[in-house]
Amino acid sequence: MLVMQVGYSSPAQSGIIDDFGISLAEYAVFGSILTIGAMVGAVMSGKIADLIGRRGTMGFSDIFCLIGWLAIVFAKGSWWLNLGRLSIGYGIGLLSYVVIAVPVYIAEITPKDLRGAFAATNQLMICCGVSVMYLIGTVISWRTLALIGTIPCILQLLGLFIIPESPRWLAKKTRGKDCEAALQRLRGNNANISEEAAEIRDYIETLQRLSDSRMLELFNRKYTHSLIVGVGLMVLQQFGGVNAIAYYASAIFVSAGFSSGIGSIAMVFVQVPVTLLGVLLMDKTGRRPLLMVSAAGTCLGCFLIGLSFLLQDLQLWKDFSPVLALGGVLVFTGSFSLGMGGVPWVIMAEIFPMNVKGVAGSLVTVVNWFGSWIISYTFNFLMEWSSEGIFFIFSIICALTILFVAKLVPETKGRTLEEIQASMNSFRAK
Repeated sequence: MLVMQVGYSSPAQSGIIDDFGISLAEYAVFGSILTIGAMVGAVMSGKIADLIGRRGTMGFSDIFCLIGWLAIVFAKGSWWLNLGRLSIGYGIGLLSYVVIAVPVYIAEITPKDLRGAFAATNQLMICCGVSVMYLIGTVISWRTLALIGTIPCILQLLGLFIIPESPRWLAKKTRGKDCEAALQRLRGNNANISEEAAEIRDYIETLQRLSDSRMLELFNRKYTHSLIVGVGLMVLQQFGGVNAIAYYASAIFVSAGFSSGIGSIAMVFVQVPVTLLGVLLMDKTGRRPLLMVSAAGTCLGCFLIGLSFLLQDLQLWKDFSPVLALGGVLVFTGSFSLGMGGVPWVIMAEIFPMNVKGVAGSLVTVVNWFGSWIISYTFNFLMEWSSEGIFFIFSIICALTILFVAKLVPETKGRTLEEIQASMNSFRAK
């Protein structure tokens, strides 16, 4: 659902503006209002995910997203467009799609040696969804594109009937037999789950001796490292320019003097194979190397885009600057897909202990969506202020990301959730 919305804004921009006669500022509202709904949903998402489970939260979210897409399909004015997108945003935030329900669910059900690859596969699916929207958005109308957006909602609703609930969540709710049944189903009928089940029980028993988590508890000194890493990665991810390019890629290509259709198709052919490469490397190279290589690539991509606009302003290399802009977007897109797109969410799901994971997920998600709103709403205005300046700023932030990862982000490859959390947060009883 999120992937379809991220890929929707760029190809739909010209059609919506032409059909409804709205201004660039009004389209900026439509482009960014998704994040407002997502922030509201994210505030509630942690507690709801802890209350009704990861699977139940996914289903509840699907309903809002489905309603939102249909509102866009049948919209008669900008009000319906904005309400539909707001509803989708709320559903996405409530689910905290890539934060609480999916990476956390994957982290809690997957063996430590496969956890990264499974979570990265989720990122691959996200990438495929965005790419599909970019690709087909070049040849069909925005209403038909919105109708296609309902398909993932329906498929996910149906899929929820066949997947088990998180064993760790079941154990936390003192549903021991259900926990073992879910674990057995996930590992296979012939697998010996006794050791893993015992480890989960011991961990949950430790958590049960602690009070229910509240947002203020996250600012306890023992969670400082986890909080800095989780929030820091979200801030750097958003202010590195991802949603500026994802939401307004077509406008960037047009401003740079390049065909938006060819540019969007080229993005598709870069995103998918590079994201697949990230899946293969996640549990081989580790999280930190992927993040640093990815951040270096996004830094270069933003620099190339900024350089392209600078050359245009100086009336230099006029024939070369559009190609340079395309190359910059492709370098950024490929590099982001390699690591910065999915790895921060994987790490977030791994570094917070179970007793604060819900509220931590909510906080981190709100921070991410707030950053996304700032960028998606202001980007068009910043482009008018200084096209090259904004991309040079993005490039500097991406460079700072490399330093942040090198100094503060732990390597979580090949470690159980309990081992990671014990090393980062001294909450266990002595």
